[in-house]
Amino acid sequence: MGFLDFKLDEPLQKAVEAKGFEVPTPVQIEAIPAVLKGQDVLGTAQTGTGKTVAYLLPSMQRMLNGTPSKSPRMVVLAPTRELAVQIAEEASSLAKYTSLKVLAVYGGSSIRTQRDRLKRGVDIVIATPGRLLDHLQRRNVRLDSTEIVVLDEADRMLDMGFIPDIVKVLERMPEQRQTLLFSATMPQSILSLSYRFLKKPVRVEIATARPPEAINQQLYPVPKHLKINLLAELLKQRNVTSALVFTRTKVDADVVARKLREDGMRVAVMHGDFHQRQRMKAMERFRSGKDPILVATNVAARGLDIEGISHVINFDVPEQAETYIHRIGRTARVDAEGVAWTLVTPEDEADIDGIEFLLGKAIDRVTLDGFDYDVPTPSWAQQSAKTILKNAERKQSDMDRWKSLTR
Repeated sequence: MGFLDFKLDEPLQKAVEAKGFEVPTPVQIEAIPAVLKGQDVLGTAQTGTGKTVAYLLPSMQRMLNGTPSKSPRMVVLAPTRELAVQIAEEASSLAKYTSLKVLAVYGGSSIRTQRDRLKRGVDIVIATPGRLLDHLQRRNVRLDSTEIVVLDEADRMLDMGFIPDIVKVLERMPEQRQTLLFSATMPQSILSLSYRFLKKPVRVEIATARPPEAINQQLYPVPKHLKINLLAELLKQRNVTSALVFTRTKVDADVVARKLREDGMRVAVMHGDFHQRQRMKAMERFRSGKDPILVATNVAARGLDIEGISHVINFDVPEQAETYIHRIGRTARVDAEGVAWTLVTPEDEADIDGIEFLLGKAIDRVTLDGFDYDVPTPSWAQQSAKTILKNAERKQSDMDRWKSLTR
């Protein structure tokens, strides 16, 4: 099947060809026909499966055949600024040969500039819920002409506490509209939301809670005090062209980046303390290859859609197994290959157990040849290590009980 089979209008088909799209991904094959028919869609699909095009392309097709309006006719709600910007970039490239106007609306950017653009008229708004609600309350925009609304990464928006804002936004839209909801996971809370706002949705399920098979996953057991040294050696010795390194805290992100820079590497950093301009600059340097390593907290775990990331490295093991899936999904986009390394200390074993339980398989454990794993723990860190290990043993016991209940 090819994109020609969707019988898109010439301007959209021209954009598809300009982007080099030839064979639709599974989520596009399932979702595009339903969206073209005007049906609601409830989709389980992770970033990197092609879901953004799966809802943008057919929605634009419907809008080209509809009635123009100065107010937004399509609204996409996304959990983070970064994802909103990336969706807007994708939308702009697909709308390049049409008259459709696209605007990204998010916090950390000038609300006055956004207001002026909204008042001049836009067709498609991609927004974070809080900022869009702010514009609605200031009467900078009306949504009474909205025909299509998309809730992208709904589970992430749930985690971030956006659901009340989303409900308020949806209540400002006509009841007779098309609603598309996409989520990497489908907990009961998201299903409840779908029952409330979707009408007889078509169910699309792609890549649910599983990383692409093309990702080569490896665990590197290492004492906690040697983690940063092992990371540096891995980056030096292995064929790493573009690496996304995840840490648990903002402090760790800064410390890791400083260490890698001291070792002569070009590194960008991104975490919650950064202003939007700083985040965008870090993203652009990473995307362009000026800084081939990006150290980030979970602010980048979702919605970071950059082609060519060869390695995802978990400097810190995520506490939630599904966060691991989302993190490593930044590599091996669609059909590409990728590598995911996770540095594992003894106190991380319970979290690794949960990850392997979710994956349904064990992850290979490997060591780095020539690395000295026997450097003793500094005296100042010994007592802290004992406390952490005791907490880890308690967590492992809890994990064993939970697994016994779910068998």
